[in-house]
Formats: sequence, structure tokens, C-alpha cells
Amino acid sequence: MSKHSTSEQVPKDMQARFDDITQFTDAFSKAHLNDEYAQFCRQLTATLCRKRPSPLLQGKVATWACGIIHALGTVNFLFDASQEPHVPASQIASYFGLSSSTMQAKSKQIRDLFDMYQFDPEWTLPSRVDQNPLIWMLEVNGLIVDVRHAPREIQEEAFRKGLIPYIPAG
Repeated sequence: MSKHSTSEQVPKDMQARFDDITQFTDAFSKAHLNDEYAQFCRQLTATLCRKRPSPLLQGKVATWACGIIHALGTVNFLFDASQEPHVPASQIASYFGLSSSTMQAKSKQIRDLFDMYQFDPEWTLPSRVDQNPLIWMLEVNGLIVDVRHAPREIQEEAFRKGLIPYIPAG
């Protein structure tokens, strides 16, 4: 149900920067994460490339790659040892040869640009949609309800309006 663009299209003048950053995020994802994280990193990088002016024009490629991974990791609880995959934040920083404070500052810059937060429905990995309570909480007749437990007609209407990603199995 993500509202962020799943496109990896970038302006011609940003293609080289996109390629440089995604080489880093792809390599880290292959070594420590999974294809889903790699794809989301590419989508976030492309979204940053399309921003005008693009913040990616300033700063080092490795710093941006590290910040992108950390920002998505923050949203998706990558640093929680009970999650799979799990990577400590310090491991991400050291992989890119950065201090934790540099990584966190770049991650915060990215998260602030897109108003990203933990459980953010727009940046939740597709495999985590079922576990994200914010995706399923809707206001119905003035009450906040978990639409997964609502009558089918309410679920169908929520799906029709694009409020939920799919109609939960009955």
C-alpha cells in the first residue's frame, strides 16, 4: 500500500549519482540484508534523486548509502535482534567507514525529508505489512479500529478507497 514511488526512474543528470549510491546499498544488502531491502534502498535513492534540488548532489556517496540503509532500517526495526534480518546500527556505520553520529545525522536528514518514522506505512517493507499495526488502524464511526477485525463490507470499502493494501483473509 506504499504511497512512495516504487519507480527507480531518475532524471538523466542524476543517473550516475543513483548508480554510485545503489552500488553501495546493493552490496550491503547482498552481504547483510536481502533483495527486498536492496529494492527499497534503490527506490528511496531514486526518490531522493527526483527531489528538486536533489540533496544527493552534496556529500559523499558512501555517507548517503549508509544513511539510506539506516533510515529504512529505522522504519523497519532492522536493529531489533528479534527481527530477521537484523543488523546492529554500529555494523552499518563501520561497513561504510563512518562514525555512528555521521550515519545517524544523514539518516535523520532523509527521514525528516520524507517524514519517515517507525512503522511508517509508506516505507514498511512489503514482507512486514502484516505486522504493521498502523497500516490496519482506521477510524470507523469515530472509533479507531483494527480493520482486520471489522466486518467484511468495511474491509472492502477500505480497500476500494486505497486505505489498506488488501482485504484480509476471512
